[in-house]
Amino acid sequence: MSLLTIKDLSISIHGTPILKDVSLSVAQGEIVAITGESGSGKSLTAFSVMQLLPRGTQTKGSIKLDGKELLNAPDGDMCALRGNDIGMVFQEPMTALNPLMSIGDQVMETILLHTDSSREQARQRAEETLARVGLPPEKYSLARFPHQLSGGQRQRVVIAMAIALRPRLLIADEPTTALDVTTQAQILDLLKDLVQDFGMGLLMITHDLAVVSDMAERIVVMRYGEVVETGATKALFANMQHDYTKALFAASAHQVALPENTPKDALLVVKDAIRDYPKPRTELFAPRTYTRAVNAVSFTLRKGERIGLVGESGCGKSTLTRAILGLEPLQRGSITAFNQRVAPDMPAALRSGLQVVFQDPYGSFNPRHKVARIITEPFHLLPNPPRGQERENRISQVLIAVGLHPTDANKYIHAFSGGQRQRIAIARALIINPELIIFDEAVSALDVSIRAQILDLIAELTQTHDLSYLFISHDLSVVRTITDRVLVMKDGEIVEDGETEQVFTNPRHPYTASLIKAAPTLPDVKALTDVSS
Repeated sequence: MSLLTIKDLSISIHGTPILKDVSLSVAQGEIVAITGESGSGKSLTAFSVMQLLPRGTQTKGSIKLDGKELLNAPDGDMCALRGNDIGMVFQEPMTALNPLMSIGDQVMETILLHTDSSREQARQRAEETLARVGLPPEKYSLARFPHQLSGGQRQRVVIAMAIALRPRLLIADEPTTALDVTTQAQILDLLKDLVQDFGMGLLMITHDLAVVSDMAERIVVMRYGEVVETGATKALFANMQHDYTKALFAASAHQVALPENTPKDALLVVKDAIRDYPKPRTELFAPRTYTRAVNAVSFTLRKGERIGLVGESGCGKSTLTRAILGLEPLQRGSITAFNQRVAPDMPAALRSGLQVVFQDPYGSFNPRHKVARIITEPFHLLPNPPRGQERENRISQVLIAVGLHPTDANKYIHAFSGGQRQRIAIARALIINPELIIFDEAVSALDVSIRAQILDLIAELTQTHDLSYLFISHDLSVVRTITDRVLVMKDGEIVEDGETEQVFTNPRHPYTASLIKAAPTLPDVKALTDVSS
């Protein structure tokens, strides 16, 4: 008998059909993955199990946990089940955690709500649970707050909250999307160990087929609210039947055709850059101590080059990026762009040649402004910004260049999909024809098919706009296909620098080798097909 059984589940919200006859099951001790693009209905399927559905929702079908019907169950019954019998790990741990509560109190909260434990008993169990997910109390005090932890550590706290009472079913919604490869590998290993140790069923939601192939025993592929294909993982990859499944796999393995380039004069020169941050004083008159985030980093990016920067969270990538953009000062060393010194007080004309595309386009836009105003924000950096018809022409040209329509200029940002928003972010960076763009995790949150389109667009722009860029990402498969050269950063230092393919095929530094080994890879479909036949 299955632990979770969803049968012919249909959901509409205010009369609009969202899910259509979805059926799947999860057995005790089994890992089942739901995969598909944004809008396919993956997360809504998970939320329906928890009965966390918006107002105006109409449901049909059946959702049973151990034979007990959950669909339209009373709120009291569901409150008793959530956390106790069903745990959920949400996609973004920082928004899932309460910033005003310590991590110990947040794990204890679940225990105190669902059991008769005293506060001391709950604290002891919280310590044991946090230790089980790799946060032992002797190293990570229960008094810490979420902002004092890294992204991977916060995700471990969320997992600890979900498993504190050893639920029979664990739902993980994109648990590793924003994590670097080594942290991602640790979280995935942790989830597999928990399933094995506790015998719980795991329903995992992800758009990453490489993660799915190594993690799940069965796969459910969804599109437009329907299940289009399902089966055992190896058998499904060896014999994909639906065109959509084949398209997802092809997009996951997509290789960009980068045009040939001939590096010319230096655009960006970083020389012995050092950036320190003061630590809080532990005693009133104690001497000030510092954390070194960037330690004597040096490299040169020449015109026409496409360089990747990889490393784990906390290695100094973001600090180095902010220094390159002139947003933070250096304690020692120098950064020059276009033969001019980069610093927080650098002139606007220098900033105009150096633009950035952020990881979260929606968060970097003002939702009250139309696209035309958003993408023309860099005009303030120009001494004589275009006006009137010239301005309108420039807007139309750059929207067409990124694959959008000139009429999109009159729309608000909420009217666009995630991939379209990223195109608008690239349009904003391109509109003043910069010589160098920094892509900061620009495709990490995108579906595989949208990611492939954006990467193709970037490759095309290097030719049409003579563009050079620094591409920062934790996704090694993306860095491998979109760059000519790669820098590997660890503990604030560049530990390896070389041609991309050379670094990936024959890494010289042990840390680089560990990163490559930790990265999930797609299965060899041909090998699976030969075995199955």
